[in-house]
Amino acid sequence: MGNKLAITKDDCYLFGEGTHYEIYEKLGAHITEVDGKKGTYFAVWAPNAVNVAVIGDFNDWLGFDHNMKMNNDSGIWELFIPEVGEGAMYKYVISTQTGDTLYKADPYGNWAQVRPENASKVTDLNKYKWNDSKWISQKASENHYEKPMSIYEVHVGSWKKDFKGPDDEDGFYDYRRLAKELVAYVVDMGYTHIELMGILEHPFDGSWGYQVTGYYAPTSRYGKPEDFMYFIDECHKAGIAVILDWVPAHFPRDAFGLAYFDGTPLYEYADPRMGEHPDWGTKVFDYSKTEVSNFLIANALFWVEKYHIDGLRVDAVASMLYRDYGREDGQWIPNIYGGNENLEAIEFFKHLSSIMRYRNPRAYIIAEESTAWPKVTMAPEDGGLGFSYKWNMGWMHDFLEYTKLDPYFKKNNHNKMTFGITYAFSENFILVLSHDEVVHLKCSMINKMPGYPADKFKNLKAAYTFMLGHPGRKLLFMGQEFAQLREWSEKRSLDWFLLEEPEHKDMQEYVKKLLHIYKAYPALYTETKGYGAFEWINANDADRSIFSFIRKTTEPDYKNSVGFVCNFTPVERPGYCVGVPKPGTYKRILTTETGDTQVVKYKAVPEECDGKPYRLEMPLRPFECVVFEFPKVMKKRKVAKKKQNRTDNLSAKVLTKH
Repeated sequence: MGNKLAITKDDCYLFGEGTHYEIYEKLGAHITEVDGKKGTYFAVWAPNAVNVAVIGDFNDWLGFDHNMKMNNDSGIWELFIPEVGEGAMYKYVISTQTGDTLYKADPYGNWAQVRPENASKVTDLNKYKWNDSKWISQKASENHYEKPMSIYEVHVGSWKKDFKGPDDEDGFYDYRRLAKELVAYVVDMGYTHIELMGILEHPFDGSWGYQVTGYYAPTSRYGKPEDFMYFIDECHKAGIAVILDWVPAHFPRDAFGLAYFDGTPLYEYADPRMGEHPDWGTKVFDYSKTEVSNFLIANALFWVEKYHIDGLRVDAVASMLYRDYGREDGQWIPNIYGGNENLEAIEFFKHLSSIMRYRNPRAYIIAEESTAWPKVTMAPEDGGLGFSYKWNMGWMHDFLEYTKLDPYFKKNNHNKMTFGITYAFSENFILVLSHDEVVHLKCSMINKMPGYPADKFKNLKAAYTFMLGHPGRKLLFMGQEFAQLREWSEKRSLDWFLLEEPEHKDMQEYVKKLLHIYKAYPALYTETKGYGAFEWINANDADRSIFSFIRKTTEPDYKNSVGFVCNFTPVERPGYCVGVPKPGTYKRILTTETGDTQVVKYKAVPEECDGKPYRLEMPLRPFECVVFEFPKVMKKRKVAKKKQNRTDNLSAKVLTKH
């Protein structure tokens, strides 16, 4: 039997064209059988190398007998080594044109040693038996834009720690323990998605996983590849979707990684004005090379198709789109038209989004894009980049600037909270309060809030309530749900002991209520209607710093709509009135006031208020927010039916008399 993994002319052609979407099935290390002998087939792209050999624990790290051969002048070197199997450690020894010897980890490797060691390890990704076929088929036919999306952003290495002994320096939970405890917590809280930071293999904990050396390997800090597959399986079993942070913008300079892989700038731009990030000290992928583009696009497909990931959040998109990002004059090169747009990166995104949508319509790609680049979430055929969603960084900055103000100054900054609505439906937005907002002396969310401790908690509740009601999907970073006091650090666990304090436990319970209400009311997440999904009641009450608005479904006559009133000052408003568009009895479904669980209903009075024909008397306490549901249409139908029955009965009596 021959080697079915051997590189063919078709493989070389497709890889050269940048369209070999399953190149990871050929390049890398794959356990197989050749001519009756079991072993591992190795293949690596190093077109400018003089020689490439495989070394590992199976040959005492000496590659004299395991020199690879280049196939068809393709730049791909390959070799089958018998008796090398699961768990074997290896590297490629590359002899360069300048006479140097490089020791490189496998760019397509599926498993790696635990840092600080950095060799690749042989594994078989096909041995895991998935149990989520129902989930996959359901999501393939589902319109995710019409489903709730509340994301819990997690750095799994610091969510919780458990030091098992003196030799355990990290205290990391493994993937299987996370599958039990993290998933249970997320389900209980009411989140619909988990976004995982730092899963792609990386050497430095302090990079939080944003300087990747192993694009095709889940980090071994928390277990084996099949353990990570089990984690995803358990998420799907519990009804939780998994989003993975993905970093195609740059990679680190580590000697064993992608930088100068074959002795030349292979994966990065050759010119440092394009190939290096001055601020980050990292290398930039050369998107103009078809093989490099193929490496990244196949990688995105790999996580969705091999690991069943539901979505990818693409880090630092703006740094890819602009040639002058983070660079001073003279540090960057204009494009062929003299502009600062990176035309190759734009084409890369269009290619990525198109092929992902074609092959995996259930998966979504999310852009962390911090500028006003147009049409980020519009389809490529309509001139867009093709992302499914975009982080709303502008909203986030305005929102935080407003909420951290002393209440006295809020009235002069009222527009910071209303401006976001003017562009809320120009893209498919996700409202984010991410890890970036609670590090580097930016303070935790609770400590951004002004005032005495009690006011801080009330202010944060009001902020979260406004965020829930504002159009856009939702994302909270771990710890924000219970008002973590300290800034986040990857070196330590979240301060779960705070839940022993009443105010922190109350905050957690309040966020839990918000999340469950969000899932229970389609008006809060059905946004394909655009501006038909939102209506201001009063956007101009700046003097009292109160915002009131309506979230609507696609149904007529405000059926199943939800109203919000948010008071952002520590001032009681006993006579506050809210305008509403229809008669009936409105029911309070949530208040920020701790301990107030009574059923409260508001009867609409036929009197103009806020430009609406009816008003509700809604006294507000300091910092209180109220969420209320509109009158049920069903009740009106029942009344109408009773009237019709009485009419029918009268008609019957009249007919009987005649």
